[in-house]
Amino acid sequence: MELSKPLIQATLLRRYKRFLADVRLSDGQEMTVHVPNTGSMLGCVEAGLSVGLSDSGNLERKYRFTWETVRVAGAHVGVNTHRANALVGEAITNGVLTQLAGYTEQRAEVRFGEEASRIDWLLTHPKKPDCYVEVKNVTAAVEKGVALFPDAVSERGTKHLRELMRMVEEGRRAVLIFCVQRDDVFEVRPADAIDPLYGKTLRHALAAGVEAYAWRAKFEPMAIYLADCIPVVCP
Repeated sequence: MELSKPLIQATLLRRYKRFLADVRLSDGQEMTVHVPNTGSMLGCVEAGLSVGLSDSGNLERKYRFTWETVRVAGAHVGVNTHRANALVGEAITNGVLTQLAGYTEQRAEVRFGEEASRIDWLLTHPKKPDCYVEVKNVTAAVEKGVALFPDAVSERGTKHLRELMRMVEEGRRAVLIFCVQRDDVFEVRPADAIDPLYGKTLRHALAAGVEAYAWRAKFEPMAIYLADCIPVVCP
């Protein structure tokens, strides 16, 4: 994913009201920015951390700037969950996600399931079962080299696992992709201490035939893209 312009560097002052954060620019100016992340952003919201902002250029937008990245103990972390679907979609199109190669069409945000859900990507081929791909953005890491999901209780995430299991029961292919926007980790695990139900449901889903893969992002000054497949571990 190419960035249209370099991110603006700032210092985090605080995050609040879920979608807002106050930052200080290098010239000392303080401003409020949009936070495109519904999770707790565990380990990524301490005051004083260096953050990267994108500029919408829209002078009429209430919060013109968006928080995109943060540096945590030297690691690059992408906190904009909206980029996860695009990163995965781009990687599918470019053949990077080898596990999802060989389909002729990919569609985003398709309604499906019994619980009023939308699948992030639906892959189809005339001679293959439809493939339902659910994407989860991963930023939390409380152990060295280990990323965790979710970073807060996620009823929505558990619902999506139930829907994926139903797809497998109906003869379709169901795939969970952990989009790891963090470049200092080497595996992904369920955050059982944070959301034990999600961890339990994930294990049931894997046993039922749902596939799970994790892909780690690489950060460059003018680009973010998925580069490395890392293990999904369920102890």
